[in-house]
Amino acid sequence: MRFLMLMYPGPKPENGHTPTRQAIEAMMKYNDELTKAGVLLALDGLQPTSKGARIRFAQGKPLVTNGPFAEAREVVGGYWLIQVNSKAEAVEWASRCPASDDEMIELRQIYEISDFAPETITPEAAALYEHHQRQL
Repeated sequence: MRFLMLMYPGPKPENGHTPTRQAIEAMMKYNDELTKAGVLLALDGLQPTSKGARIRFAQGKPLVTNGPFAEAREVVGGYWLIQVNSKAEAVEWASRCPASDDEMIELRQIYEISDFAPETITPEAAALYEHHQRQL
């Protein structure tokens, strides 16, 4: 089972907030524990929304809005992609994160091709999915 752990930093991450040296060291230790346990597939911190864009779709047409996003109350600051045996194990790993009091992790399970009803997946689509997974 794969899970995405989405980190929501505390208030005002767009105002140039940088973590302390101690916070960075604690996070690097946590990331090392995930790696040594063999559950970590990927991780990254994200630049502020001021450097990003949102693309919404209406009637098949994209509408691009450049950041920052004034209406955003919570923004994703980074993520981990982990592979574990259960949701409980994913919750355990997320609970061990050295986050500060005002941070939050949202845990989301990743769809696997086997999660879809067989009648909704053509053999061609399943083969293409498997091909993409091998490429990654």
